[in-house]
Amino acid sequence: MPTVLIVGATRGLGASLAKQYASQSARVFATSRSKDTPESTKDITYIPLIDVAKEDAGSKLAKHLGSISLDTIIITAGYFGTESFDEPSWEKQVKMYTTSAIGPVFIIHRLVKAGLLKERSKIILVSSESGSITLRHESEGGGNYGHHASKAAENMVGKLLSLDLKEKGVAVGIVHPGFMRTEMTKGVGFDKFWDDGGAVTPDEAAESLIKFIETFDIKHTGEYWAPRGPRDIGTAEAVLGKDLSTPFQLPW
Repeated sequence: MPTVLIVGATRGLGASLAKQYASQSARVFATSRSKDTPESTKDITYIPLIDVAKEDAGSKLAKHLGSISLDTIIITAGYFGTESFDEPSWEKQVKMYTTSAIGPVFIIHRLVKAGLLKERSKIILVSSESGSITLRHESEGGGNYGHHASKAAENMVGKLLSLDLKEKGVAVGIVHPGFMRTEMTKGVGFDKFWDDGGAVTPDEAAESLIKFIETFDIKHTGEYWAPRGPRDIGTAEAVLGKDLSTPFQLPW
């Protein structure tokens, strides 16, 4: 029975991943920023008060898990604060960088040093196609500096972690799980793009991601993928041409 840790698991993609892994007989540990979590079950143990943007998140997790060995870690926690060139936000940008690109380093560091990962363990950082510099197209314009740049930074963090952990046999993947119909995308006004953009439910995105993780291994460590392919990446064909594969390896 595999053991899976999902960081950021009380709503959206993280909640769907927890439920689907549990339905497949995995032992799931699922984190929440809040002290009020869903009720734990025989298959899902919720861990409260884990905030990726806080330095102690990794040490709290390691203490809670004790000597439990992890097969897969998925960090889904995210924050999206909208901004523009005319109205940039220092506070929002700091929170986005901390959540996406700083917090994951400290969490993985603590879990590795606590001996909770082993050869053939997998780490998946849930990023976004918005972190691809290559795919930024003039038609999309600028703006949302913190969101896009923090995801690009998260991609680099994933690559660097893959280099540091390769000798241990731990594979690190960076993924764009798909454009989703979530409270996060709705909260920033992106629900107006759901239909034209091919947005999927968190359950659909989770199913695709779990299938991808099953075959992901050390041969592909440090790579950046879209498990659902390029279908919801509006600039993919304009930048890279047609007949792109699924899963789709994203360009940095």
